[in-house]
This record gives sequence, structure tokens and C-alpha cells, in this order.
Amino acid sequence: MQRLYDFLRRHPIGVDGFWALILFGIACVSITRVNGVSDTHGSLAVALVLCAAMSLVVALRRLMPEKMLLLTIAGGVAQLVLDVELTAANFSMLVIIYTVAATGARWSSRLALFGGLGAAAIAQVRWPVLETSLLGRVAIVVFQTVPFALAWVLGDSMRTRRAYFEQLEERASRLEKEREAQSKVAVAAERARIARELHDVVAHNVSVMVVQADGAAYVLDAAPDQAKQALETISSTGRQALAEMRRLLGVLRTGEHVEAGEYVPQPDVEQIEDLVEQCRGSGLPVDFKVEGTPRPLPSGVELTAYRIVQEALTNTRKHGGPNAGASVRLVYFDDGLGLLVEDDGKGAPHELYEDGGVDGRGHGLIGMRERIGMVGGTLDAGPRPGGGFRISALLPLKPAH
Repeated sequence: MQRLYDFLRRHPIGVDGFWALILFGIACVSITRVNGVSDTHGSLAVALVLCAAMSLVVALRRLMPEKMLLLTIAGGVAQLVLDVELTAANFSMLVIIYTVAATGARWSSRLALFGGLGAAAIAQVRWPVLETSLLGRVAIVVFQTVPFALAWVLGDSMRTRRAYFEQLEERASRLEKEREAQSKVAVAAERARIARELHDVVAHNVSVMVVQADGAAYVLDAAPDQAKQALETISSTGRQALAEMRRLLGVLRTGEHVEAGEYVPQPDVEQIEDLVEQCRGSGLPVDFKVEGTPRPLPSGVELTAYRIVQEALTNTRKHGGPNAGASVRLVYFDDGLGLLVEDDGKGAPHELYEDGGVDGRGHGLIGMRERIGMVGGTLDAGPRPGGGFRISALLPLKPAH
């Protein structure tokens, strides 16, 4: 049964053609007697032609509803003019009214409504029911008009329902596209975040390891103890970098079991002092001061502050020269955390802090601006008037929850 239903849905024109043949057969029987004598007004041949035309309307109503409506009107006018009384084929008027109301153009729907409402009255005037009072004729007109009105109402309701479902489908499609776009934006943002973290971790720790390795090679023969200490610093720095990289790359793993010991907590403001000590141990003199009353900060602000100081000190080691020194100052305001990192070295080339430079370097400063922008802060980075480089940042504070 389901196969038959599916077949009929796939061939609607064939179904309409079948019902058109049935309607034409019924109409032929209704206008002729068994002996072939006409049972209606007008010519039998004309009546058969009009029945065929009305049946054609049913067969082609889906392909060309507006044209079939006009053919129905033309057939109705011909019936009036040629005095061909109503037949079973006139049932096609109800069918075409429903069709244009559901799928046809708006003008054809209105035309079908007005024509349907007036068809019964016109037919009663042309072929009145004899021996019936005026009130009876009015009742007949009303009774015959109701099917035309119902056909149009059903068709228009189907149009409204179809439009509603189309809107739902369009809305679902639009929401799906918006979800995909949001997902892509979220993925891009996460990739950018991980890239910033990897840059900060790798740049800082590798620079420490390079400085220590150079120092160990320089004093290897003259001071083996200092060389050993430098190698130990390289080892501990490498382990720290590896642990942080495992933490960052762990968020990209899917379906893998990661031991809890492989991760380290995200760095915060309290670890800035350890960072400074690490830089001092690598040969960079750093003066560290904290002003104001330390208090708990949002995790995003904590991480941002740490990464800014880390990147600033890394830049000092990379660009400040052999005798450069730095200072780090943290200031707790009522509504913000201030950061000031300065050095007295030769400073970075100008193109490295102007939009990253044409050579693609300077990603650390770009990362700083992105980080600070995410927490709603401000950044000022550039050379100092007396030499060296200065990085000043203000991070807004909110009570930590």
C-alpha cells in the first residue's frame, strides 16, 4: 500500500489525468440517455466538447493553473451562450478554484473567488428551477455557492500552510548556516588563542635556554660548576616548556587519555615573581616591584598579565643587547591592574612593533594587543625617549567569583 501511495505522489499529473477520464465518462453518461438522445439543453456535440474541455482542466490543473482557470471561464460563458445546461463536468470548476487558490497567482485566486461566488446565481438566472418561489431560488443559490466558497477557502488555507512550512524550512536553514559560521569563528578564535599561548611559552623558554647554552659553552673550561648550573637551568626550563605545551596541546586531543600530571595550572600574577627570578638566573638583571594591595583577579586578567610580562622580558633578551637590564612594575588600582615593563637596551627595530612588520615577525606584540583587547584593556608599546623599550598596559578589574 505504501508503494502505491509513493507512486501516486511521484506522478501527480497521471493521477489528475485518470480522474479527468472518470469525470469525462460520468459527464457523457449524464448528458445522454441509453438510446443516445440528449438529456440536456443545446446540441449534444457541443455539450460533449464542453465536457471534454472541462475534463482537460482537471488533467492539466497542476501544470498551468491560471490557463486552466481561463479555460473554465471560457467554457462557462460558452455554456451560457449556447444554452448547454450544467453537467457533471462542471465539477471541474470546484477543482480549479481550489487549485489556483492553493498554488496559482494572486490575481487568479481572486478571480476564481469572485467567479465562484457568482456562478450559482448566474446559473439560476439562466436555467431557473420551475415551480419554485423566489425564496426557494435564493436558497438554492446559497446552497450551491457554499461548495465554491469552501473550495477557495481550503485552497487558500493550503497556500498559507505551505508558506508557513517554507518559512520554517528557511529559518532552519538560516539557523544552521549561522551555527556553522559561529562554529568556524569559535574554532578560529581557539586556534588564535592556542597560537598565542604556544608563541609565549616557546619564545620565552627557548630564549632562556639559548642564553644559558651560550653561557655554558663560554665557561665550560674555565668554570665547570657554572656550566653545570647553566645546563641544569636549561633542563628545568625545557621541562617547564614541555609541560605547558602539553597543557595547551591537550585541548586539541580527541579520544586520548591524558595523565593529570602532564598538565600544569595556567600561570597567574603570583608566578610573575618566579618568572623574574628565572630571567635573573639567565643573566638578565630585572628590578621587580608591586604597588598597591594584591587581591584575587579574574583568571583571564591573571593569565594576560603574566603573558605580557613574559613576552616583554623575552623581547628584552632578544633585542636589548648583552648589557641590557629591565624593570617590572605591577600596580593595583581600585579599578584596574597596571603593568609597566621597561629596559635600557637598544630596543627592537621599529618595524617589529608596527603591525608586526613586513617580514612577518613581531607576533609577540600582536599577541599582546589581542590578549589585552580580549579583557578590555589598553596597551602602549614603543621605544623610550632615553633609549630602550617600554611596554605599558592597563587591565580592568572585576571582582573574582
